[in-house]
Amino acid sequence: MEIPKNKKIILSLVLVIPFIFGGFIPNETMMPAFRMKTIVLDAGHGGKDPGNLGSRSKEKNINLAVTLLVGKYIEEYLPDVEVIYTRKDDSFPTLYERPRIANNNKADLFVSIHSNSAANRSAYGTETFVMGTKHFDKNFDIVKRENSVILLEDNYEENYEGFDPSSPESYMLFNLASKVNFENSLSLADQIETQFKDRVGRKSRGVKQGPFYVLWTPSMPSVLVELGFLSNSNEERFLMSKQGQEYMASAIFRSIRDYKNRIESN
Repeated sequence: MEIPKNKKIILSLVLVIPFIFGGFIPNETMMPAFRMKTIVLDAGHGGKDPGNLGSRSKEKNINLAVTLLVGKYIEEYLPDVEVIYTRKDDSFPTLYERPRIANNNKADLFVSIHSNSAANRSAYGTETFVMGTKHFDKNFDIVKRENSVILLEDNYEENYEGFDPSSPESYMLFNLASKVNFENSLSLADQIETQFKDRVGRKSRGVKQGPFYVLWTPSMPSVLVELGFLSNSNEERFLMSKQGQEYMASAIFRSIRDYKNRIESN
């Protein structure tokens, strides 16, 4: 049976168009592969801000020691990744400046490292936070303590536009935070806590959410790590030791390495 002329034309177009425009149809092989190129490591506190105080230690010193070790491991074992530090000494970068360093350098990951404290000296264990307001009431004391460092800064009223770290009402604006990086932040946080528990043998208090300023403003996946409680004498002793610092830094490094491998393979 002979095909009508108009149907022949349509059939020809159906066969020819894909060859003409095939180069314009996006597919996975044409899309550039993602590579994690830059990580910003943030040693919490510093300078005139000692952070939490243990019986023999200052948080700022432990944070810096572990952060520098994490950076050392990345530079050694992930040479294709650039490491940028918010501080490499006992300086005092403001809370405002820390995430801005990550944004200005177009970092792919932001990791802020801290040490915890509690009135109950028996409290111990690790926690890793991502940006969020879930269970805000339970975590308010930690959030308020970490954010209150802005009160030590010059012109903080101007830089933070009236944000009051001690006022729960001020945190309403954090609900507007972007959810784009939430899943990747959560994935990294979970890996960090798993490493602390399974490889270092620490008690993990889990992954939590908190409206920390340093997690709110970065435009990339971000986590805030609490290494342990300096108010607990056993945990303070562990975090002050060279071995303890190496163990914790190694766990964070392995988490970053595995996270990098996962997102680059997707």
